[in-house]
Amino acid sequence: MPVLSRIKKPIEKEMAEFEAYFGKTMRSGIPLLNIILNYILRRKGKQMRPLLVFLTAKLNGEIAEPTFIAATFIELLHTASLVHDDVVDDANERRGSLSINALWNSKIAVLVGDYLLSKGMLISVEKNRFDMLEIVSEAVKSMSEGELLQLQKSRKLNITEEDYFKIIISKTAALLSACTACGARSVTDNPETIRLMKSLGENIGVAFQIKDDLLDYEGTGLTGKTVGNDIKEKKITLPLIHALEKSEKSTKKHILGIIKNKKKTKDDISEVIKFVSDYGGMEYATLKMNQYRDNAFAIIDSYPDSAVKESLREFISYTTSRKK
Repeated sequence: MPVLSRIKKPIEKEMAEFEAYFGKTMRSGIPLLNIILNYILRRKGKQMRPLLVFLTAKLNGEIAEPTFIAATFIELLHTASLVHDDVVDDANERRGSLSINALWNSKIAVLVGDYLLSKGMLISVEKNRFDMLEIVSEAVKSMSEGELLQLQKSRKLNITEEDYFKIIISKTAALLSACTACGARSVTDNPETIRLMKSLGENIGVAFQIKDDLLDYEGTGLTGKTVGNDIKEKKITLPLIHALEKSEKSTKKHILGIIKNKKKTKDDISEVIKFVSDYGGMEYATLKMNQYRDNAFAIIDSYPDSAVKESLREFISYTTSRKK
């Protein structure tokens, strides 16, 4: 049985119900918007974020309508952020298919992203879930700040390790911590439980992003993005940051010169990947990733044994061992 199918087992029924529940929210009276929403629905990913909402909810109580509201809100926010990211990055593909901005245009893509975000907010208001609206609004604010900080730092290529963690906590980890916090909030109002689950999501999110950045240097060919893509796009991530900090001034200058160059050859990309490997960047990033993974394990292990707890442990393991 595939890993994600095993992870879904304790909430298989709820995830199936969520498909229909979410599908109803992706409807509009505007024909063009309906076409685009159907296109998005047909190309949905692994749905890891709703999965995390349902697992953390079931870990802490009984799943009911508030959990479906939380998962829908999160998935709408996540989808909106992907549509907007493709515009920001001028990306033509998403999960192997043409992006919204490539098929239509950037103006339409921005408006669709805005529609999805506002739809999520409306659902939370209509259902009187202002508690969830607060959690998710904080995540949106954090994600925007993280994106802007990354853009600011990438211009000068002066991202430190401290900057890197600030960026990924603001971006990837903010959304996953909103998943786990909303999942918990849908079944309990205990502030300590919600805080603990938010911390769980943050640790999973940081580990997930470091793994994503490692995959760019690992050359498996399964990542869904070209190996060395971050280097091509001048993205300085943890493996490279550590290698640059450990290298001599002249070597650092040479490598940064390659990164700055708009037209990089395959040899240039290979040289940077070898540099990162030679200076221990991969090992260091893996060590840091495993620290966050273990923090997440420690939170889960404070709960009694159950099928849901085991699924969450497997979810955390999958986050740091996946090949794409």
